[in-house]
Amino acid sequence: MTIVIGCDNAAVPMKTMLIKFLESKGVTVENVGCDSAGDPANYPSVAKRACRSIIASGYKKRGILVCGTGIGMCMTANKFKGIRAAVCHDNFSAERSILSNDSNVLCMGERVIGHELAKKVVGEWITLEFKEGPSSPKVEEIIAIETENMK
Repeated sequence: MTIVIGCDNAAVPMKTMLIKFLESKGVTVENVGCDSAGDPANYPSVAKRACRSIIASGYKKRGILVCGTGIGMCMTANKFKGIRAAVCHDNFSAERSILSNDSNVLCMGERVIGHELAKKVVGEWITLEFKEGPSSPKVEEIIAIETENMK
């Protein structure tokens, strides 16, 4: 599994911690920035780099985006066709984002969630895969709406 990870300058400590955590689990990490609190990159430009990499992989990669709240990253990521981003600050939400909604981008907020809980959320999220079942028609409907609106 390859995870594309990015953050704005408000979330460098969490991103750095998550890179180490993911690598300790044997996950390949592609860091798309930013790497210091002094980096002026805004979260939309980081989310754009991450989403373009996921799309270029044929959606084989997943992404983790972190900013102050996770909201701005999520809003930006969901502007890209085929990206289903969710803000998750607990394990149940992370689980359902995959099992019910086939998410491929997890967003979190450095100012919202502690690092230990973030590791637990990410640890669960990376182990899950969407399976065809009762949620399939809902995901198909999301994709149909996206196709209709993103021409």
